[in-house]
Amino acid sequence: MIISVNIQVIVSVRSYMSAGVKRVIIVGSGPAGYTAGLYTARALLEPLMFAGYMSGGQLMLTSDVENFPGYPNGVEGPSMMLEMREQAEKFGLEVQDKNVERVDLTERPFRLWVEDIEYQAESLIICTGAEAIWLGAEGEDEQRGRGISTCATCDGAFFKDEEIIVVGGGDSAMEEAIFLTRFASKVTIIHRRDVFKSSKVMFDRALNNPKIEIRKFRTIKKWLSDENGLTGALLEDPRNGEIEEIMCSGAFIAIGHKPITKFLDGQLATDDEGYIINVENTMTSVPGVFAAGDVVDKRYRQAITAAGMGCQSAIDAERWLENQD
Repeated sequence: MIISVNIQVIVSVRSYMSAGVKRVIIVGSGPAGYTAGLYTARALLEPLMFAGYMSGGQLMLTSDVENFPGYPNGVEGPSMMLEMREQAEKFGLEVQDKNVERVDLTERPFRLWVEDIEYQAESLIICTGAEAIWLGAEGEDEQRGRGISTCATCDGAFFKDEEIIVVGGGDSAMEEAIFLTRFASKVTIIHRRDVFKSSKVMFDRALNNPKIEIRKFRTIKKWLSDENGLTGALLEDPRNGEIEEIMCSGAFIAIGHKPITKFLDGQLATDDEGYIINVENTMTSVPGVFAAGDVVDKRYRQAITAAGMGCQSAIDAERWLENQD
């Protein structure tokens, strides 16, 4: 009986534990988060980062990165994220690979809950990014980064003179397909309907490009592969279930992204798609809360632009804190 009571007390105390007030807490990692961590650490703000259970962001799913300055021979995405993290930690960034479950931004210090422990911060930098929407077709998980991508700018150059496909019907899909014609011998756009969300201008550009073929009323039923990676896909006609095979060595899924902001519970201003709106430089609608990277940026979505925003948010947070003192 005594043991039972003690356990209840421990659980109760743990639920309300506080880890003290930090000058800066960074939520999320990736290029934006690690750069923000590097700058705030060098500014002696003793930042704490909650990198998430899957720390490192989208680049953890990217095999080779060739368009980030400083790597003339390219670098694997996970390796680059590890190096960014190590550099920031060298200057004093504390990293915990945990998710922030919820926050209270109604007053300062801001409150965050991580595994039932409450943390408090005078300022926050949100760098949780956005995750690509995947199809969920059979064989997709195994081929991510081995032929299937969600970023033509990142990976298009790997498919020079090869046949590839783009899945989607919006402006992003058209833009990706047109960009990929710089490298590929042929690009096939796969779309499940005969009505496209893309603008007429973008659709006409894709339609009139001699390297692009548009296949309507087709969905991806299964990805095909061998020991070397992606080899093609089984396409299904949603009208009658008819199956056909298409050969390709690369595929780009362009059906959208969704920002990772659920834990904020609507406490920051966002646009119609859920991306955080920065009101003044990188500061959000709540003074003292800053946002950087793909959780804000739905246009560029590059590692280098995310890192640049991470730098900006750190400088903005540092100067804002100075003005509060």
